[in-house]
Amino acid sequence: MHLTTSNSAGTDPRADNRHRPPGRDTFHTTTAPLIVTPTFLTRADNTPRTERQIDEGSNKGHQGQELESPEAEPNEVALETNPNLSLEHWNEYWRKVHGPKFAYEEPGTDNEPVLRYDQVHRVAGGPSSFFHPPYRAMTQPDGKLVADPWAQVPAYQRPRFDGFAYIAYAAEADIQRVLKQEQYTKRIIADEQTAFRLVTREITREYILLPSAQHRDPISLVKIHYRRPELSREAFQQRLLRQHAPLVLAQPATHTYVRRYAQLHNIGSSQQPDPEGELIDAISVLAFASMNDVEDYLVSEDYRTIAADEAEFTDIGRSEYWTGINYSVINRLLPELATVY
Repeated sequence: MHLTTSNSAGTDPRADNRHRPPGRDTFHTTTAPLIVTPTFLTRADNTPRTERQIDEGSNKGHQGQELESPEAEPNEVALETNPNLSLEHWNEYWRKVHGPKFAYEEPGTDNEPVLRYDQVHRVAGGPSSFFHPPYRAMTQPDGKLVADPWAQVPAYQRPRFDGFAYIAYAAEADIQRVLKQEQYTKRIIADEQTAFRLVTREITREYILLPSAQHRDPISLVKIHYRRPELSREAFQQRLLRQHAPLVLAQPATHTYVRRYAQLHNIGSSQQPDPEGELIDAISVLAFASMNDVEDYLVSEDYRTIAADEAEFTDIGRSEYWTGINYSVINRLLPELATVY
């Protein structure tokens, strides 16, 4: 296989920076709610099925076969045979190989209905609901640092997903218009089954509450919401949008640190079965200029007010949040405007 690289997209139809500014110079804009497929992903690796599900046909081996027990044959994982390199290689592959494949248009393919495609790669060093700021030095009763750090390493709690693809359309019909094309039903699906072990398929309605000036914000806080059992999905989503969102926007810290705020409300699935995606009630995505801004936002008194309100209608035990790095692969939506609803 021969790969060619250059510093500019030029006229190369394979280069993904043709699909976003400054490589692209024509755009759409709207105040209507968009339709988003927030596709949560777990990476192909040798984790046992008992710890992480595997979609049928995914987590491919070198011969294109599904690995029934990847933990028993790690050298067969097509994406990366060395478990020590698995996460790094997956991050590189998703951004630098899979992303350009999705954005590329084969002869006869039309993906113009994709208004935006962002990748959000989860970063373990960022804030999460499992290990949230402020981070404190581990000390002994006398105030000195612990003398046996090897015996006191905190257990790592891995979130459900490794990232998500944030893909926006103007209308729900546009999803099938794009994804039913042969490029996607055959070759993109084959690539997904190589890079990922699980892909959710929920469809959501997007409400942009605080639009981004340029949509080049590097960091996202991703909050996956599950409702309290006594609430219907509709009641939960209405509370999230009509009462919680104004509370978030009323906090001074939000306008100090947050560059973008959007809610994604689950309205169905593009494919069945969707065992993980269909359970998600809504997603909040908040963008920031730096990881420190996320940390400072989460430790602010204003955020305490936000978290207390969330706890009143959200199933805190099931819900989770984590932080990721944003990569814009396709952006045909500029300027971004607040949703009118």
